[in-house]
Amino acid sequence: MASMKVRWQIRIYEYHSGRSGSFAADFLAGFHGILQTDGYSGYEKISCEAHALCWVHARRYFVEAIPPGLSKDEIADTISGQALIRINELFALDKELAELPVAERQQERLRLEKDKLEALFVWLKTVQPETAPKSALGKAVNYVLNHQEGLSVYLLHGAAAMSNNICERAIRNFTIGRKNWLFSGSPKGAAASAAAYSMIETSKANGLDPFKYLTYLFTKLPNMDFKIHPEFLDSVLPWADEIQQNCK
Repeated sequence: MASMKVRWQIRIYEYHSGRSGSFAADFLAGFHGILQTDGYSGYEKISCEAHALCWVHARRYFVEAIPPGLSKDEIADTISGQALIRINELFALDKELAELPVAERQQERLRLEKDKLEALFVWLKTVQPETAPKSALGKAVNYVLNHQEGLSVYLLHGAAAMSNNICERAIRNFTIGRKNWLFSGSPKGAAASAAAYSMIETSKANGLDPFKYLTYLFTKLPNMDFKIHPEFLDSVLPWADEIQQNCK
């Protein structure tokens, strides 16, 4: 009988009063998987199997470096335009591999993308002397070359993505809401918001209706004695059979 490995989708938010990398290191202590982030240096403190950086962030620097007022044809002739063409080609190739098993995706990435990625790095090194380091274009070129190792990790790990868009999408609702309610009135309020959004976004990631799921929890949890039977929690997690049947 063939077996299927279930992939749980979990979104966890945690509030801290600053941006120190030590917060992320403490939160991910004991983590041994693939870390996917932007280029913030604080993440370098985290011990993991591999640290993959995000190509969407790298591409955004080139978008921001495009001189204003240019037509599409004119943009294509600029260094930024050429860089975007190369990066978009990699994204297009990788999109075709999204449904492959992890091992096969890694093999196909090496076959289809490795040479193109290395050619991009070589080309950027040749144009680097032509760019002012503090200009928008200089920052874009230097960002990619300074993070070449992290931006190449996805080639060697089929489970890694080219970008951390999943995380970006998961945080978007929270950040939009934060603009409306002016963040939180206290650290405790911020921590409570993080806990609530962890439940809401995890339920959505597992195909649930968040309102139905929260209603189910508020109805069932008061009658469950978790101190005596902590295993009861398994029955109300988003991927539990009963939850999947009642909260979609």
